[in-house]
Amino acid sequence: MYTVRQAAPQDLAGVRAVARRFGNLAQWPRRPDYLDRELANGRLLAGFAGAEPVGFGATFLRGGLTHLADLFVLPEHQSAGLGRALLARLLPADAPRVTFASSDPRAVALYIRQGMRPVCPLLYLRGPLAALPDRGIDAVPVAAGEVAALDTDAAGGRRDADLAWYAALPGVSVHRTGDGYAVVRSLGDRVLLGPAGGQTTRACADAVLAALVRHRSVGTAALSVLGPNPLLPLLLEAGFTIADMDVFLSSGGDPIALDRYLPHPDLG
Repeated sequence: MYTVRQAAPQDLAGVRAVARRFGNLAQWPRRPDYLDRELANGRLLAGFAGAEPVGFGATFLRGGLTHLADLFVLPEHQSAGLGRALLARLLPADAPRVTFASSDPRAVALYIRQGMRPVCPLLYLRGPLAALPDRGIDAVPVAAGEVAALDTDAAGGRRDADLAWYAALPGVSVHRTGDGYAVVRSLGDRVLLGPAGGQTTRACADAVLAALVRHRSVGTAALSVLGPNPLLPLLLEAGFTIADMDVFLSSGGDPIALDRYLPHPDLG
């Protein structure tokens, strides 16, 4: 028998232990991390077997759009109803919702039964910055509020507080190139790009490339690209490789601009 409730601060150590089992904290070397943000937002649910968390789920809101950011259940407790119980509490029945599902067919089937449909792959790329083309466009550092409207247009909903929280973390910088923007976090041996986007596919590409070129000295970058984005072949030709792949699912209407938005892998 499982119980599901809103996670409390004292539950976070157990939730984080579940997250580590799945490698979810690899890109969060120090606190605060995205689980702290989920807890602060009040949308982090934990599933308990007795007193210990054995699964958790969480959402981020972008205006009226619900992004299911996490749904993880320890392998020894899977296929026993805990995932369905978490989803029932997390997902609104009559509002737009999206998620990135793992390649596990059980996960994809679970989300389809919740009213979402597979739309396209989400590819996790990693590669060298040396061969990226420099289009001569300057990525100007700006405050998070200066790209909030661009992010709203590309990402499907407004999230000023989440952008401001992420921008305040060590090593994070926000860049704008006219009608495009890109957020970059330095992680020592690499940079992580995202979210990023633009009012057009060209504006998105210009912002992403300019931000990456600005950090060329780091040597390596990681970023998440939706299948329809025309940046994908350019990055692969420049030496990036596909390290992993998820499936982007949506309840309909495709609120995210698939060809001009690059999500953050954890923040959506």
